[in-house]
Amino acid sequence: MIAGALVAFALGVLAIHLATIGLVLWRRFRAPRPQNLPDPAPHITLLRPVCGLTDIERATLTSSFGLDYPDYEIIFCAARASDPAVPFLTALIAAHPEVQAQLLIGETPISQNPKLNNMQKGVEAAQGDWIAMVDSNLLLPVDYLQNLLGSWQGGTGLVSAPPIGTEAQNLWGAVECAFLNACQARWQIAADTVGFGFAQGKTMLWRRDTLEAAGGLPALGRFMAEDATATKLVRAQGLRVDLPETLFTQPVGGRSFRQIWERQLRWSKVRRDAFFWLFVAEVAQGPVLPLLACLIAVSVAHLSLWIALGYLLVWYGAEWIMSRLMGWPASARDLASSLLRDALLPGIWAATWITRDFVWHGTEMKPVTAPQPRQAPVSEN
Repeated sequence: MIAGALVAFALGVLAIHLATIGLVLWRRFRAPRPQNLPDPAPHITLLRPVCGLTDIERATLTSSFGLDYPDYEIIFCAARASDPAVPFLTALIAAHPEVQAQLLIGETPISQNPKLNNMQKGVEAAQGDWIAMVDSNLLLPVDYLQNLLGSWQGGTGLVSAPPIGTEAQNLWGAVECAFLNACQARWQIAADTVGFGFAQGKTMLWRRDTLEAAGGLPALGRFMAEDATATKLVRAQGLRVDLPETLFTQPVGGRSFRQIWERQLRWSKVRRDAFFWLFVAEVAQGPVLPLLACLIAVSVAHLSLWIALGYLLVWYGAEWIMSRLMGWPASARDLASSLLRDALLPGIWAATWITRDFVWHGTEMKPVTAPQPRQAPVSEN
């Protein structure tokens, strides 16, 4: 009886895993939704906060100027004139006089979130009714704005998309891609496909009236993460968060174990703070617990060890097939990275319960229920 219950648990978790993969692939190969592009095309403000500058960001920020959209402006936001990105952006703007672009410097302490404090001046300076907020390390394809705007349907309150990690330069960079792609993007695509879309702060397209009805950027700063707060505020207006048909890439580069651990622990604490009961269930999202259940069942009922090995083969085989069909990284190193990712998941989940606050690029962040002003800027990435 115990063995049967354990096997049932393991099969149930596997079924959920395969179901999310099935939803991702169904969405990939279904007939694409018609693009709902207004005519004439509305003016869109591309708002990009910056803090610091890497070689990757030189390329991603430059991609802001190559968009094939007839009416858009770019507003870069830096908290300090001494930021390393400032001279690069100044030269970049001067090199593209054909694009309406400006760099704004300074911050408005509207919340405890430095990213929002940095962007507030950009929202105030935006000229149109549409604002696309996008992090500095996202690479924009030429049809970026069409993809966002064309996904705006009746009942949409926000269009948002998870990044797809690419260009990992070492093993831990590949682990970062494994978290971004076959874990986070898989869940977000599956949730959106069944009508339960949620925001990802990497890229968000707002209508100004929807953002203002939610309380503007100060309201987004009421909790630790603006994307989780945005999801709640949009749903409170009876509207949806929708994903675009095409997702956008984030070149990852190199990573260290410490960077992976701190980043994933931060996101885990954000999810615990924003969606408590969903976070509680996350302990079973990877194969570690169901595999342990299989091994116990094998021992108790004297079953073949091939049952547990077959379980892993199905789990990771399905994930690998999904990644290949989606065009995500799917080499032997990426498969090993998925194993490392899943080995980390239980530890990250357990560590999340120790404290609710975290350090974000050297700045201490604490859960709050109302905006608290901050002064010191940190990177938005």
